[in-house]
Amino acid sequence: MSDQTNYIRWFNELTIDDVPLVGGKNASLGEMYQSLTPQGIKIPNGFAVTAEGYRYLLAESKAWQPLHQILDDLQADNMADLASRARQARDLIYKATFPADLEAQILSAYTQLQQQYGDDMSVAVRSSATAEDLPTASFAGQQDTFLNIRGEAALLEACKRCFASLFTDRAIHYRIDQGFDHFKLALSIGIMKMVRSDLDASGVMFSLDTESGFSDVVFITGAYGLGENVVQGAVDPDEFYVHKPTFELGYRAVLKRSLGAKKIKMIYSDGRTRESTHNVVTSEQERNRFCLNDQDVLTLADYAIKIEKHYSAIAGQSKPMDMEWAKDGIDGTLYIVQARPETVVSQLSGMILEQYTLKSTATAIVTGHSVGSKIATGNARIIENVSQLGSFKAGDVLVADITTPDWEPIMKIASAIVTNRGGRTCHAAIISRELGVPAVIGCDNATTTIKNNTPVTVSCAEGDNGKVYDGILDFEIKTTDLSGLKRPKTKIMLNLGNPELAFKTSFLPNDGVGLARMEFIITEYIKAHPMALIHPERVQDVNEREQIKDLTRNYAKPEDFFIERLSEGVGTIAAAFYPKPVVVRMSDFKTNEYATLLGGRGFEFDEANPMIGFRGASRYTHPAYAEGFALECAAMKRVRDDMGLTNVILMIPFCRRVQEAQKVLAYMAKLGLTRGENGLEIYVMCEIPNNVISIDAFSQYFDGFSIGSNDLTQLTLGVDRDSAIVAEDFDERDPGVKEMIRLAVEGSKRNGKHCGLCGQAPSDYPEMADYLVEIGIASMSLNPDTVLQTTQQVLLTEQRLGR
Repeated sequence: MSDQTNYIRWFNELTIDDVPLVGGKNASLGEMYQSLTPQGIKIPNGFAVTAEGYRYLLAESKAWQPLHQILDDLQADNMADLASRARQARDLIYKATFPADLEAQILSAYTQLQQQYGDDMSVAVRSSATAEDLPTASFAGQQDTFLNIRGEAALLEACKRCFASLFTDRAIHYRIDQGFDHFKLALSIGIMKMVRSDLDASGVMFSLDTESGFSDVVFITGAYGLGENVVQGAVDPDEFYVHKPTFELGYRAVLKRSLGAKKIKMIYSDGRTRESTHNVVTSEQERNRFCLNDQDVLTLADYAIKIEKHYSAIAGQSKPMDMEWAKDGIDGTLYIVQARPETVVSQLSGMILEQYTLKSTATAIVTGHSVGSKIATGNARIIENVSQLGSFKAGDVLVADITTPDWEPIMKIASAIVTNRGGRTCHAAIISRELGVPAVIGCDNATTTIKNNTPVTVSCAEGDNGKVYDGILDFEIKTTDLSGLKRPKTKIMLNLGNPELAFKTSFLPNDGVGLARMEFIITEYIKAHPMALIHPERVQDVNEREQIKDLTRNYAKPEDFFIERLSEGVGTIAAAFYPKPVVVRMSDFKTNEYATLLGGRGFEFDEANPMIGFRGASRYTHPAYAEGFALECAAMKRVRDDMGLTNVILMIPFCRRVQEAQKVLAYMAKLGLTRGENGLEIYVMCEIPNNVISIDAFSQYFDGFSIGSNDLTQLTLGVDRDSAIVAEDFDERDPGVKEMIRLAVEGSKRNGKHCGLCGQAPSDYPEMADYLVEIGIASMSLNPDTVLQTTQQVLLTEQRLGR
């Protein structure tokens, strides 16, 4: 080739159309550097060595023929043969000499980059394959990256190692699987300013939720130090979500967050070793706090939304993106260092709904983050290093500390994957999603707790927490085609308490959430009695006092912990269904249930019959709980005013008398929740016979009624359904109960108020769903597992009635 050929392209000369020239990673960096830097997104500058440069190196060193001899008759599934030939191919390239003009061009561009960023700049040397980041194949981690490279000799060495990494075992195997020709594919190298995230934090983010495919959020993961640990899954990172629709309306709030263990961080080595980076253990202080503040999270969300919009405009369709970010510890700036199309969740068809359900209950032996929503069974096979891969059989459950791209051949035949380390964006998570295999990651103790070669059940069907059970448990899979499902006139809403299930559940055909229960969020995410957080000095038990101190350690006041946790839990449910209505019931624990919360015993009364005791509305203005209710209201105000989730409707439970309603509404208004302001609607539960008898009076104070058929049945029939002796007399289908429901529906209509039912009855009994349609109820709220069949039932009834 003539020495006129230019093998260097600067980022500002590249666009996304240059994949054949510089590969997916570099083309994308160039596209963003040109088009998105003006929008305020920070991209470190750099240049690409073109794929032609790779071909030129091989041609000049006469390597093509020997490379064919090494690879042409390769048996990819013979691991030993694969390893041996891959090593020969890498050696061949590594021994090749850079042609003088190619070397000169690389060093000249490097000098130019130093002039921009200063002599003490180090660079990242990153591979960019010409078939990389296609919408159907991720090539995640197939080639190598070299970080913190300084000086000309080290740069040329890293470039050579980068070219050679096109022939790692995993890269060869992946190409054969994907049907790519080794000789048609080439490697470009990206050389860019190293972001000093060794002094701060870095991570991965997606412009959708990676588990459910819910597209209205940005999902951000991060940990201290260089990003390799998050990408490879060597750490359990912090996680953050931001809701896109409200962000675009100008609201600036983190939707939810969870603290990762972040046990290690990757930093620069001091130059005495050949490796330019190494891992160190993080301090306890670092582990106990988030690696990003809220402002950083919101800046990254802004980047993600702009990047997704830009690539969607190019593609002419929605383009969810997978991005890597890094925060420079010297200049404090957040940079985007890579963006590519998300290749798994966005490929799924939303019209076929698969629901996995465990048929039996057991205690999990190991828990971690769930990836996907499936359940699988198989023999647990603990693999500690690459040399053991040969013992793995198809259908085994892979149990490991972490996985790397070298493990992909066995990951493909595993029924499930379980790892000690890693977050939702690590290698094991990405590949298991790609393969459609359930994975439970970041378990900490999987390899020590699970017994090798014993049967296990891996369940990702129970929310964010993935679980591994001993033995083979029975489970079922329901498949529903949603494409032809009509919507009934009667609104079909959902009962939901667990925010972890919200994004997945939002794909069910629905008209919003008719009952979002606060109790689950308080029990699972807060764990402490609200009054114990306000008055920790009144908690008698030393151990409980310590637990409360530990839970709230990162907050200025314990009350702030309650407000943030409750608002993020409710906010997640509201965001999942936005802009559809989400009816949130204020806390409805009974005294015996409140007493089980941390510190709760000192703040609750002993009652002979808590069911009709100090609960619901009567608590809210009572001196024994009014301060606790004020915290609930502060959290709901944050959801509506700061997060912008004005689709939240508040609901007052167990409101016995109209005077009680007046007092509660006046107190809420004093706390900043005035009915009618900022569109706030307040409903009341219709679950006490007096709510039905005095429905005209209650209608003066509330925007709607939600019939709680469970309590209404107990109080109409005078039956305690928890009493073993009389429980069989509890029946929502009793004519007296049905008449009460009819009167409630008629009374609501008469007063022009919404009326729904959120009790168990229509979920359990098809004939109750029929009856509710017949009397013209506006909505019924169902348990998610009964939505599809009840919807069909309601459609048939409406058809019969000629609606």
